[in-house]
Amino acid sequence: MLLNLGLRAVLKSSAGVLRESSARCSAVSVKPWTCSSALLPAPTISRIAGSFAVTTPVRHYARGTKNRKTVPESHLSDLHPTMLKFDYASVPLAQTTDDLVKRLLSLELARHSDKLQMKTEQLIAKVRQDETDHSSVEVQVAILTARIRNYQEHLQKHHKDKANKRRMLMSIDKRKKLLKNLRLVRYEAFERVCEQLGITYTFPPEYYRRVTKRWLAKKELCKRVFRAVQAQKTEQKLKLEQSLESAKSKEASTAKV
Repeated sequence: MLLNLGLRAVLKSSAGVLRESSARCSAVSVKPWTCSSALLPAPTISRIAGSFAVTTPVRHYARGTKNRKTVPESHLSDLHPTMLKFDYASVPLAQTTDDLVKRLLSLELARHSDKLQMKTEQLIAKVRQDETDHSSVEVQVAILTARIRNYQEHLQKHHKDKANKRRMLMSIDKRKKLLKNLRLVRYEAFERVCEQLGITYTFPPEYYRRVTKRWLAKKELCKRVFRAVQAQKTEQKLKLEQSLESAKSKEASTAKV
């Protein structure tokens, strides 16, 4: 009997809690199965009998501020927008036209390729020997420098562009070979080019290979193959000399007869 009475009391109290939670959900116009009593504060009873008001839940959280990445300065930033394009810079009529035409012919509305061409010509003018110089080593280094800096700026924004990264590495290797040759032939021109273009020349690292059993065995095999090939060549050379001597002796015997 006592156990039954205890069970009935527990069921009645749980039913009262469910009724109270459903009333709160209906007051805030939320479905009963989605209402969470943990998010709702205690109800405040209004003056009207049989009704109560519930305050809206407050969510105490805020989104963290994202740190914006600082965009590095472009190598084309020193080009003034009022400068004319390379094709129209030497035309005297372009200097006397109205402002609208000048704006159309200037770098303000120009493409990126036009700006890159203008920058390349500026670098070439710093290192070329004379006005007719278009294919010397210094000019080639200036063209490759402008191209490499353009690739670097592009890859900072699009770091997954593998094709342009490969082209940039190929251009760097080509410029390194040209500078190495220029340093051996004309050291003064090499220093002047590096100073004018802002290039830091670094020496390549010394070749080093870790000695392993596989590498030693392969090296010994290569040595044996080389010796065998050299011995075969000497045998062929001796046979050729003997055949030539025999032919000469036959000719001498026939001449005596």
